[in-house]
Amino acid sequence: MRTQVAIIGAGPSGLLLGQILAKNGIDNIILERQTGEYVLGRIRAGVLESVVVDGLERAGVTKNLKEQGLVHEGCEIIFNGQQHRIDFKKLVNRNVVVYGQTEVTRDLMEARAEIGATTIYEAKDVKLHDVDSAAPYVTYTKDGQEHRLDCDFIAGCDGFHGVSRPTIPAHILKEYERVYPFGWLGLMSDTPPVSEELIYAKHERGFVLCSQRSKTRSRYYLQVPLTDKIEDWSDERFWEELKARLAPEITANLVTGPSLEKSIAPLRSFVTEPMRYGKLFLAGDAAHIVPPTGAKGLNLAGSDVLYLSDALLDFYQNKSEAGIDNYSARCLKRIWGAERFSWYMTKMLHTFDHIDDWDEKMQEAEFNQLLNSEYGAKLLAENYTGLPY
Repeated sequence: MRTQVAIIGAGPSGLLLGQILAKNGIDNIILERQTGEYVLGRIRAGVLESVVVDGLERAGVTKNLKEQGLVHEGCEIIFNGQQHRIDFKKLVNRNVVVYGQTEVTRDLMEARAEIGATTIYEAKDVKLHDVDSAAPYVTYTKDGQEHRLDCDFIAGCDGFHGVSRPTIPAHILKEYERVYPFGWLGLMSDTPPVSEELIYAKHERGFVLCSQRSKTRSRYYLQVPLTDKIEDWSDERFWEELKARLAPEITANLVTGPSLEKSIAPLRSFVTEPMRYGKLFLAGDAAHIVPPTGAKGLNLAGSDVLYLSDALLDFYQNKSEAGIDNYSARCLKRIWGAERFSWYMTKMLHTFDHIDDWDEKMQEAEFNQLLNSEYGAKLLAENYTGLPY
């Protein structure tokens, strides 16, 4: 079997890349080790910058987004009881759209099925071969049979634990990592959001994020120690702790209910360089992880995909390798900007064990800059709604 571009991973980045390429006449096959149902069951981010919306426009899959997405023109920051709204529209004349990653993935899956493009689910034991040669190929097992897929290029969109990044020789890769000493306990419920806009709150008991997926589905997060287990947190305990970290005027609007999903995610910052080796390109979580405080994970994957699709289109349509050669550098410039912003938001809004007086004053100074400086607030708004693509 042969294709022009083999895509490893059927998450939103792999599906988006495949759809854009297919719409431009570039053949591609996606290999995914899980079932489609499993992929759709992963609960992830839901705040989209314009770069992802633009990518979905190019893929022709924005009908549901336009009908169901919630446009947000600001967010609320609460620091030890002090509340301040960041007005995106006023400060930078931009917004974000709240639309769940599950919905993005489903839309892309359905669009791919409509055009008859090939996605092979439950592709086991995927291996990448000769990626630094003129003739790379992929082997995998499906239903007990081994298969070979020859291709021109391979796009590694298979996440942090996928096979793509480890295929690059260790002496080529440089990895940067910061692991945070806490996690986020997330709960999703079919209850109306406590606020029309997202609330980010620092409290002495720990960070809180009040988020949403729709007008009837909410997503809440609590900062918890990494030693905590899901079984330690009943729904009742979660709601009581959430109320303890929010002001009474906010909790007065809180509607509680049974959890649809509950999980604890550790926080880390991670970047690998370079993102290209021979005919292999890394995109999304395969190359970088951000703490979710800045809402950048899916958005960075989206910009990676747009850079990569531009590079491949330029190669096939114009016989130019300029985009391919510049892919890693273009991606990393935007990635490091988003990593800085996510690190800044995480550092300002979380409660750290063993923090000293100096660091506490620095957190206060960061928040006071938002309160007292339009330029400080504008910088946050610009980063949150998306750095230039």
